[in-house]
Amino acid sequence: MKAIVNGKIILKDRITENRALLFSDVIEGIVDADSIPEGYEIIDAKGGYVSPGLIDLHIHGYLGKDVCDGEEESIRTISKGLLANGVTAYQPTTMTEDMKVIKKALEVCRNLKEESKDWDGSIILGCHAEGPFISESKKGAQDPKYILKPDAAFVKEYADIINLITLAPETDTEDFAAIREICRDTDVVVSMGHTSADYETAMKSTEVGVSHVTHLFNAMTPLAHRAPGVVTAAFNSDVSCEVIVDTFHVSPVFYDLLWKIKGRKLCFITDCLPAGGLPEGEYTLGGQKIIYRGIVCRLEDGTVAGSVLHLNKGVWNVYTNSSIPLWECVNSASLNPATTLGIEKTKGSIEVGKDADIIITDSEFNVEKTIIGGKIKYES
Repeated sequence: MKAIVNGKIILKDRITENRALLFSDVIEGIVDADSIPEGYEIIDAKGGYVSPGLIDLHIHGYLGKDVCDGEEESIRTISKGLLANGVTAYQPTTMTEDMKVIKKALEVCRNLKEESKDWDGSIILGCHAEGPFISESKKGAQDPKYILKPDAAFVKEYADIINLITLAPETDTEDFAAIREICRDTDVVVSMGHTSADYETAMKSTEVGVSHVTHLFNAMTPLAHRAPGVVTAAFNSDVSCEVIVDTFHVSPVFYDLLWKIKGRKLCFITDCLPAGGLPEGEYTLGGQKIIYRGIVCRLEDGTVAGSVLHLNKGVWNVYTNSSIPLWECVNSASLNPATTLGIEKTKGSIEVGKDADIIITDSEFNVEKTIIGGKIKYES
């Protein structure tokens, strides 16, 4: 049994101080700092924050490794590297590639998922399949030659490892046959993204099962006063929404507005590429050359690709560029993603009985310790 003392404990609705967090493999309780039972191992937070572990719904790679490498070593490297960013659980994310490549990547993650629950790395919750069922006009950095029509049979075959799939609803049949089948026969979260759908199509898709939006604002029809688009549909429906919070993909001036509209349906993501955690330079993504400069990654033609964001930095970006309370910023990178995946009963917040997935940070949310299932997995 362990106790974290001298920390600002971030709960889902407030921050509490002068208290101690007790845990084993699960959260055991929060008590006055002078009421810790005998025999507990003491961990000093040194005045920093004590936060639930972060959950990244959308990440393609890290430290030079790509989920689509289809190699166990790549997933292990990504998972271990994410500990330094406070990510205790994540969804390795595939992209629009040759279907053989996608299937191999999914199979590798399937084989490692159980092992990941107790390894020295972030836990694999399942995979996010971003494509290949997307719109060519909103493909972003994805290769158009691999784009396919929505295929429910594929999703059903891999429904034990795919937790979330991004597709363009307008590329499905007029009555959304594939979306309906996926939602009827699996627990996979269907997200609209890389989509040229108009407002009406987007809204209709939410009525048949689409419940999430992939990187809101990016690679979709925008909000316009006579052509409302997918962005407006996201605002006017009950879908959860990802946002890349690197201050480039979405301007910080939107942070307060997004939180006011979506509240606890807002999920911060990194959309991190294999260049994440590495120096600026030239890298690859899905076989395409990526140029990383500053906080931006681009294809050679200038098309913006994903980010190199660390999720803990994303939380701090929003907190320091908005009026959103820190606990709600943390919720957007922990509890809200957990709720999107339906695992909020065990993960996503510091509450008695939930998994002891905890991070300790300094005063600017730089990670000093990462704890998963009560075990210290990383120390700076």
